Amino acid sequence: MFEIEPLVFWGWVFLTLFIAVMLIFGVVGMRRVKDSDDFATARSSYGPLILALAMTATTASGGTFLGLPGFAYRSGFPALWYALFYPLGVYCGVLLCLRAVRRAGQHFGSRSIPEYLGDRFDSDALRLVAALFSLTLLFYLAAQLLASAVMFTNMLGLPLLPALFVTAIVLMVYITLGGAHADILTDGLQGFLMLLLAPLVLGMFLVGFGVDGGFSGMLSRLDELDPSLTKALHPTHTLFDSWWDVFALFCAHLPLGLLPHIGNKLWALKDNRQQVKFIVLSFIFGLILPTITFGGLLARARLGDVLLAEGRTPNEAIPELFIATLPSWMAALIGTGVLAAVMSTADGLVVSIAQIFANDIFRRTIAPKWMQKSNARTIDRAALLISRVATVLILGGALAMAWSMQEMNVALLIWVGVGGMMAASSGPMFLGVLWRRTTRVGSLVGFVFGGLVFSLLKLGLIQPESFSEGTLQSIVDWLAAQESNPYSCATLGGFVSVATTAAVSLVTEPPHEEHLDLLCGERVRSSPPPNECNDDPTQQPCAD
Repeated sequence: MFEIEPLVFWGWVFLTLFIAVMLIFGVVGMRRVKDSDDFATARSSYGPLILALAMTATTASGGTFLGLPGFAYRSGFPALWYALFYPLGVYCGVLLCLRAVRRAGQHFGSRSIPEYLGDRFDSDALRLVAALFSLTLLFYLAAQLLASAVMFTNMLGLPLLPALFVTAIVLMVYITLGGAHADILTDGLQGFLMLLLAPLVLGMFLVGFGVDGGFSGMLSRLDELDPSLTKALHPTHTLFDSWWDVFALFCAHLPLGLLPHIGNKLWALKDNRQQVKFIVLSFIFGLILPTITFGGLLARARLGDVLLAEGRTPNEAIPELFIATLPSWMAALIGTGVLAAVMSTADGLVVSIAQIFANDIFRRTIAPKWMQKSNARTIDRAALLISRVATVLILGGALAMAWSMQEMNVALLIWVGVGGMMAASSGPMFLGVLWRRTTRVGSLVGFVFGGLVFSLLKLGLIQPESFSEGTLQSIVDWLAAQESNPYSCATLGGFVSVATTAAVSLVTEPPHEEHLDLLCGERVRSSPPPNECNDDPTQQPCAD
């Protein structure tokens, strides 16, 4: 008889059930897809509860369920600043922009955030620049694949490369079938599982589960391992060694909810009158999920420094904690919940990156110029085909990237991809919603400068030795020191994006009032997208 370890056995049982449900949702989603717009956005198809679960799950990702506990394992209580300020930043940003993004999506039929920016500023150049810059989200997708592989490796005993292939194949099948519908349906279920898991881990932390002496014993053990683990800031961790770093965590996450893979869910809400309920539910769920960060503290107290050794990674803190403290079947079941967190972001990323090729490049750029004789149905079928082919190619590229970057912290790898996009889009996105005077040229310049500043800082291209001693060199020294902190780089890039967008807008031609009227809901286009109503009782005038 073949002997199988109980953890591996139960891991395969729950994984098989999980994958089966995901594939069923893929088939259900395929039956709901009527055209390429449906594949891209599932426009006006879902109520606030399932959409809030889906959006929260997509926002949380493997960075929350593996990366944040990994930070807490390494740096202790200071990592809790991240757990607090990232959901506050995300949902404050969404609250600012939700109504305007949905309204413009209704009037213009926008299918992606780059397309929304192009429509908002009536600029093909901004749409293309934003779409091409969005390709950096491949790093984000690679991080999700890597997080999935960590779970497969720890719970099922699979080597890393086969684990990456399993993750990619499952995602490829159900997203290729059902697009945004499959994404939202699976994310809704995954979000529900995650909401069960996070409070459970918090409860384990509060009783010091598996540690001699309970909660007080856990605190004593952390202080014994490293006194800095129980301080408000960690003097040797570049992400948590100053109050500026804490402030940057909040600011850097403000645009996160408007990244393409999250922002496109705003168009799937069925009824505009449910916007308040949707954002309240999302905010509540978003505050609950990061409580899994406490598991990293418990893991450090229970496991010691074992995951800091060469060949190990703090990304393993949560699965190793479950293995060390829970029965095999329960550890495997909870591990499936962590896997759900990872998949919930990865599928949304695949859909949004595919739209760069199918929508922003093909439907909005190539088709109007070189397919003028083709009818709308032909172009739509071609866009749908490109979406599905791009899904396969995108996952292949992300798999290769994940393999080459397997030693990086999951949360940091995510921010290599999203930091530049968020820095660049801060000015056009927020000022475009809050200030009618924001111009086409200003938004384009702000986008480019924000992304450029992030890149200069993160790549370490600022050379302090080129400046003479004095105040200027002190400032440059500080800027150069931010290289290791992607959140600080994104915050500074975002500030530059906002400032340059505003400054250039003041000296360039203002936008046409007719176009602004469309954005503010005062006029609607003659032929709205299918299955969409333009009646919006919650509409308010745009900010002056």
